[in-house]
Amino acid sequence: MPKLDNEQWEAFAREVAKGSTLTKAYEKAGYEVTKESAWANSSRLLSNAKVTDRVAELQELAAQKTLVTIEKLTDELEEARELAMKDDKGAAAAVSAVMAKAKLHGLDVNKVDAKVNGNITLNVSSDDINL
Repeated sequence: MPKLDNEQWEAFAREVAKGSTLTKAYEKAGYEVTKESAWANSSRLLSNAKVTDRVAELQELAAQKTLVTIEKLTDELEEARELAMKDDKGAAAAVSAVMAKAKLHGLDVNKVDAKVNGNITLNVSSDDINL
């Protein structure tokens, strides 16, 4: 769905998609806001199918950009790892790329946080422990 022809509807849809409250989105879109009418008018505008569809589309685009960013970073790190492995001395760089990918995906479990007696927090890495 392309941008809405009505500039205020488009502005309202963008603000709602960003997470603004209906009344704030209504005000930021340039509509006159009074205590009595803001919520009712913004609710009525959101019930417009074109506006609702546009909000959903903008939210989907935002979600896709977030996923693409993680995928792109992962791909770039994989390329770096592959290049590092081609070099005889690139093992350390390859390990760094793998660890960066693990951190990006929330899989780095190198550190452990533990509370002792509810007052002290220990932050211990595997490097601190002699195994």
